[in-house]
Amino acid sequence: MDERAYDELRLSQWRSGRARGFSRRDLLKLTAAVGAAGALADAAPAVAAGAPIVKPLPPELFKQFGTNAETLWSSLKDVGYHVPIDRFFVRNHTSTPAVDSRSWRLNVFGAGLRGGPAEFTLRDLKGLPSVTHSVAIECAGNARGYFTSQQGQTVSGTAWGLGAVGVARWRGVRLSTVLRRAGLSPRAVDVQATGLDANFVSGGVDLGPVRRPMPVRKALDDVLLAYEMNGSPLPTDHGHPVRLVVPSWIGISSIKWVGSIEVSDEPLFSPWNTQFYRLFGPGFPADGQPFDRQSIKSAFELDPGATFPAGRTVRLTGRSWSAAGRIEHVDVSTDGGTRWRRARPVGPSIDNAWQRWEVDWRPTAGTHVLQARATDVRGNAQPEVARHNTLGYLFDAVVKVPVTAS
Repeated sequence: MDERAYDELRLSQWRSGRARGFSRRDLLKLTAAVGAAGALADAAPAVAAGAPIVKPLPPELFKQFGTNAETLWSSLKDVGYHVPIDRFFVRNHTSTPAVDSRSWRLNVFGAGLRGGPAEFTLRDLKGLPSVTHSVAIECAGNARGYFTSQQGQTVSGTAWGLGAVGVARWRGVRLSTVLRRAGLSPRAVDVQATGLDANFVSGGVDLGPVRRPMPVRKALDDVLLAYEMNGSPLPTDHGHPVRLVVPSWIGISSIKWVGSIEVSDEPLFSPWNTQFYRLFGPGFPADGQPFDRQSIKSAFELDPGATFPAGRTVRLTGRSWSAAGRIEHVDVSTDGGTRWRRARPVGPSIDNAWQRWEVDWRPTAGTHVLQARATDVRGNAQPEVARHNTLGYLFDAVVKVPVTAS
């Protein structure tokens, strides 16, 4: 169930030849061509069928990074708890594929099943008992850009602000239901979903389609095969017709455009395990440190450089989240961290999602630095400085947001 412990174990098993899924020869070629510390963060994707991103990306809603698009926090003010589809961030390794839901089939196969492979249509999945959950999906590199802009440190990868995260209302069928229908065996060890997007090529090495295993225990717990998002059929850029939603694990686990699921009776390993999604740099092991869950963060629902009328009371709003549990409280500073006051919670704080909050402020003329600092129910709090790693993962420091009043 613990993502870090699982990935440490699988990496150890892969090194000793007891985990299947990615050849040592390809790893050596990839490392030589790109460098282990940046293998997936900096590599350019292969030319792929389909559009990089299908939905419109107006500049008032998104900041675009090639095949990725970051939600602008100013676009989330007054929109409610869930991020609307038209402004939900997009993270693609290659490009958005066009998948016909009428001919789509989910193939469940592997030695971890009692019989042969099983096949499910979208209609089959919709005929099974459904559940609906509000869950955050967050890119592992969310807020990476602040390592450079705020802490003056060099990192590689997409320079996300805080907008590579979103909470949606996902509806679908439990993965456990589908696995049991397919004939899950007591021998099953790992479950690995594979996407239908184009193969990812890095350093001249074809890594194949995006895929990432999880232990059977996690697959049977809270993982969802989602076919609806915020009450609508799953949109193309967000995994149409079916995607995984894996609560509390990093975003790469929530595979989009799922086409097949392998149920294995032996450990599995892929390039999208933490062999590449690892912490590298001073203070970390030479071969990197696996992730635990995503880190705690806070964001104001405004963009840096926003302006306010001086001498008038304004209401600052924002959201805080932590993969470790619900948000206990949020403190806000409007003077660069000299003084702090408790923000008022707005609405629910949901496990695996976030807490909205607000605070009133009467700014004087001039420049100001806003900061928000969250603490979750397990005592995790945002530090002043995030621990540097060369791939810029898990930034959790309090973000400084400059604004002006006139």
